[in-house]
Amino acid sequence: MSTSSPLLSRRSFGRLAAGAAGAIGATGTLGACSARGGSPSAGTPLRIMAINHVWSQAVRRRIKEFEDRVGRRVSMTLLTADQLAGSYNVKLNASGTDVDVMMVRALQEQLVFGHNGWLADLTDRVRGDAHFDWPDFQKAPREASVTSGKVLSVPVVTERPVLYYRKDLVEGLGGPPDTLDALMDGAREIASRRKGFYGYVGRGQRSGAVSQWSSFLYSHGGDFVVRGRSGIGSPEALAAYEYYGKLLALTGPPGATNMSLEQAMPIFAQGKAAFYIDADAIYSSFLDPKVSTVRDTVGFAPFPAGPAGAVPHNIPSWSLGINAFSRLRDDAWEFIRWAAGPEMSTALQSEGIPGARASVWADPKTLAAFPADLARAMRLNAQRGRGYDRPRVLQVGRARDIVGRPLVAGILGKSVPPVARDADAEFADFLVRDNRHKES
Repeated sequence: MSTSSPLLSRRSFGRLAAGAAGAIGATGTLGACSARGGSPSAGTPLRIMAINHVWSQAVRRRIKEFEDRVGRRVSMTLLTADQLAGSYNVKLNASGTDVDVMMVRALQEQLVFGHNGWLADLTDRVRGDAHFDWPDFQKAPREASVTSGKVLSVPVVTERPVLYYRKDLVEGLGGPPDTLDALMDGAREIASRRKGFYGYVGRGQRSGAVSQWSSFLYSHGGDFVVRGRSGIGSPEALAAYEYYGKLLALTGPPGATNMSLEQAMPIFAQGKAAFYIDADAIYSSFLDPKVSTVRDTVGFAPFPAGPAGAVPHNIPSWSLGINAFSRLRDDAWEFIRWAAGPEMSTALQSEGIPGARASVWADPKTLAAFPADLARAMRLNAQRGRGYDRPRVLQVGRARDIVGRPLVAGILGKSVPPVARDADAEFADFLVRDNRHKES
């Protein structure tokens, strides 16, 4: 569900700075960078910048507990994703000390933040704290938190794809499809029964669809990068491109190449499609009678198996890191220990916010907030999942744009192989240049 962002440079932030300054001013809560040098006084607040998200809101309601624990006031600012990215760009380019704890997307900006030296190394802290229990975090999100051998963030919210389906429409199919072949057959059969009704709806935008398509790629046996080289021209990737394009072209709504999450989700919520694969984090939208007509008929199933089995992603959608320029790094770590600790993780997942700890997922009481079939699907997808849903590169937005081109061709009914060959060559060249950025 994350949006792409450009490569952030310590030398080139002027253009974004102006826009971010407007966003900061609109919040009315972010001050100028603190003066450097010296030790912060006891009255200096611990400053946390976070996405305006149910996780952040739940933590903020409990912040007095943490303030009493460390004896320091906390200032917690919640922003939109665009405001957050712009604010980080301004503050971190200026080595600003007026943010201590940062809510970041490990798969979208962590690599470039680490490359620029903007995130503190947490390796010794996470591995040297028995109570924090770093091995308790699920393997895929835990591995996604590491950049160049260093732990730079701690996952607090995780996300997987789930198959949303209409229970009333699959009874004649023997239940929800457990393979991609069965999904294709079921979507085509159901779509053929009613005019103006769709067998499948999903993201189709060139860049935005890549994260959801990743699970189709893995389940066909492919990957973005194979042995250090572009993998999007492989036979496995080609099969995944053609499958996804055919699924939307034959059973999806018109204009699918313009469909983002915001356009696809309402189609399913309004009862106009039989199947929909997207993030499990949006499940509550289909249970809300204010926006959904499928509240009583929606079902949840694991990601279907392809030729290589069922291989969805299991990603840390949001994580916590520490600003490398913070003068309150010890207190910042205490906040992460508290907010991502076993007790808080248990409490928040019990409220329906999926976390990253294996022990919490193994506790049936933490899953009671989710529909039973959704909880089962989430657990299976987590066990099977990979920790990334996009290429792990510095210039994530550019990579997604290249990878998404053959997707669009398939949805439009064009021949995919020549487009995939061109994209493969472009992506191979991109990876060489991107690696040069990493080494500079």
